[in-house]
Amino acid sequence: MKTDFEMSKETHYIFKKNFEGQSNFYIENSNMEIQFATFRQQKQNLFITRMQQALPSPDFCYTSDATMSENQSFQYPVFRLKDTDKSNKCIILLHGLNERSWEKYWQWATYLVQATGKTVILFPIAFHMNRTPQQWYNPRTILQWLQKRKHILNNPENLTFANLAMSDRLTMTPLRFYTSGCETAYNIWQLMDEIDKGEHPYLKPNTDVDFFAYSIGAYLAQALLMSNPDGYFTNSRLFMFCGGSLFDQMNGNSKYIMDKQTFDKMLMFYNNDFLALEGDKNNTFDRSFRAMINANIDNDYRTEFFSSATHRIHGIALTKDIVMPISGIKKALGEKVAENCIEEMDFPFDYTHEHPFPQNNQANPELVAQMFQRVFSTASNFLA
Repeated sequence: MKTDFEMSKETHYIFKKNFEGQSNFYIENSNMEIQFATFRQQKQNLFITRMQQALPSPDFCYTSDATMSENQSFQYPVFRLKDTDKSNKCIILLHGLNERSWEKYWQWATYLVQATGKTVILFPIAFHMNRTPQQWYNPRTILQWLQKRKHILNNPENLTFANLAMSDRLTMTPLRFYTSGCETAYNIWQLMDEIDKGEHPYLKPNTDVDFFAYSIGAYLAQALLMSNPDGYFTNSRLFMFCGGSLFDQMNGNSKYIMDKQTFDKMLMFYNNDFLALEGDKNNTFDRSFRAMINANIDNDYRTEFFSSATHRIHGIALTKDIVMPISGIKKALGEKVAENCIEEMDFPFDYTHEHPFPQNNQANPELVAQMFQRVFSTASNFLA
């Protein structure tokens, strides 16, 4: 199996079939296998749980955020070298906002495994990927709710089947962005506990854990490294792709992420009402999350951390990325740190934040493959 951007139709079919069934598999003529591990949520923050219990539920899903079974117990894919013992080196790959499929990341994880030799975990953010009820994204099921939202909000800009669930849930309660982030942080903390205790099926105790983080996954990874629960991430490296911006510099108004009314409300909420809410004094992630909202919040705490961690952070930002603009990344890290850590690239074809490597003949395949190679060779060299 190649380490470039190409994936044959046969290989793509094998991935699609086994990911839908969450079945362990390997690719012939390659040195890699994909296993699925089970995560059952045990480490919880009562402060966040109580918040989730108080959140109203939208019409298409009456289940409380605090008790949704799909979110509390799920499987996550592990890409690893075939026929090997447990590894002691791992990369956790964190995805973008409002994503339901790992398909975009199959080639990313494959390249990282083959180029670094490390095990790669694709870990889903709370209420994303397979951590949601299927009906949230079934067009037949939610058609009436889509039409209702269009009518109530006078056909909001960029409202689609793909972002209806996210838009409706966050419009109702923008606080969900925070509670979901905190829950995911605690999940990863629990994952680290399991690894440390030798309970992970594919990783040894004291495994070195680094991060490859895309889009909003970078926000989560930055806050995790900054808060550093139990000292697990003292030496962790972070590679960011199309991510790392302060929240108030982002633009989530996208048919793939959320509609315009929702993102406008999110910006207003997190720059005003959220800051007035009492934080969780027992949760160091709370402070780090808040420090990433805008440049005026805990600026010294944030920039001093990034300055001290310059050698552990690297990233690539795209010139035409309007969702995660490089200007917002510079404000998050500080100009001097960003100058040392962040490389700006501009691909020689039309691309977007959501689709940095367009396929289906939307761009010259050879050029796309070259840019993919450039990004992931840079990431692999840093994380190796």
